[in-house]
Amino acid sequence: MPSRRRVDIVLHSIKRLQRIGATANLVKLLRKQHPADLAQVLGDLSPLERRSAFTTLLDHDSGLAMQAVAELDRDLGVTLLVDRPAEQLARLFAEIPPDDAAALIDRLPGELNASVLEFMRQRETDDVQQLLEHDDRTAGRIMNPEVFALSEDLSVGNAIKAFQESRTVEMVFYLYVIDTQGHLVGVLSLRRLLLVSAETTLKEIMTTEPIRTRADTHQEDVAREVADYNLLAIPVVDGDNKLAGVITVDDVIDVIKDEATEDMLRLAGVPADESVSTSPLEAWRKRLPWLAVNLGTAVLAALVVQRFQATIDQVVALAAFMTIVASMGGNAAIQTLTVIVRGIALGELTWGNSRRALGKEVAVGILNGVVFGLAGAGIAWSTVGNLYLGGVLALAMAINLLIAAFAGTLIPMALRALKADPALASAVFITTLTDVLGFFAFLGLATYALPYL
Repeated sequence: MPSRRRVDIVLHSIKRLQRIGATANLVKLLRKQHPADLAQVLGDLSPLERRSAFTTLLDHDSGLAMQAVAELDRDLGVTLLVDRPAEQLARLFAEIPPDDAAALIDRLPGELNASVLEFMRQRETDDVQQLLEHDDRTAGRIMNPEVFALSEDLSVGNAIKAFQESRTVEMVFYLYVIDTQGHLVGVLSLRRLLLVSAETTLKEIMTTEPIRTRADTHQEDVAREVADYNLLAIPVVDGDNKLAGVITVDDVIDVIKDEATEDMLRLAGVPADESVSTSPLEAWRKRLPWLAVNLGTAVLAALVVQRFQATIDQVVALAAFMTIVASMGGNAAIQTLTVIVRGIALGELTWGNSRRALGKEVAVGILNGVVFGLAGAGIAWSTVGNLYLGGVLALAMAINLLIAAFAGTLIPMALRALKADPALASAVFITTLTDVLGFFAFLGLATYALPYL
């Protein structure tokens, strides 16, 4: 049965069981679900139904309830926890891995955040506080400090025994090898561990210089490294090369999803932390600044048009056709911007190959300018009957499509060089350029050719 269909059936069943008050059957149904499916179901319920279902599950299976919350949108998950006593939350956060707990605790209100950390048992508090000390969106923040590592002098037989007795790690893909000071010195696969004699030391069979990442590395760079080297997990080390934690592939998938969502939202001028569960007032407050910036750029374009008001008054048809120039330039620029931002995000585009990327986009811009310029000229000629107006439209469109190619490539590269997010402000700047310069090119050419129009 398709996953979405199954979730819909579970969703309908939960609502029905809540209506008739069949708590025992509701608990039984919830306990049969995977945490990821539970998170999807909780997200689709109304706020009242969501809170009721979560509370019911929490009373009977707190571990599963917290695993589901860890899979939820962070802000939505916090709404289910924020009104609970700090002492209870401390116990609940102990049910999930420290990296998931840290992500949720970080979003709690200040006083509740401090109280929860104070109540947590010393071991969990140390782990969570260690993660919270790292900057947001870094390897240190998303790593799991409970990493399975053994001494390089340990024998294979003892290593296998230690692995069998381990109950503290989330999952193990590789065995990391450390020296007496805790420095990461090697790695080996579990398969390799099982294929050698029990007396062999780990030092003899480990792969030295394993791929690793520093705790201050941005999470997007970590995800790219895991993808490039086809890893299931990557160790995290501190500045002294001491093993601090591990990032597993499930966390990397979450990072890739979050980063892709963030870039998509920012290209549209929407804050990266907004979701479908964000309140209307909060969404309005977050979107307002960028819309205000957009209003300013629109006014700038309007001033350019006003500058040529006398020309428009003499040839009214210009008012209809000038929107075509700006619209085509804006759409072409967004296409280029999307390709360039994606290339930057995936590490495919650097200053070293940016000239080639620019050349490609300019070539595309020229070809589009020729094709759509001729098409626009034909439209203008057939509707107005003026060949010169068609020529002005064709030339202005070709110029603006060329501007779009340059702007869509150079602006995100420049923002990246200035340590700004290329996806955040590129769309606003590019729309301004294509509108202002598109209007200026079209109306300027029209003014020059006014005697023939």
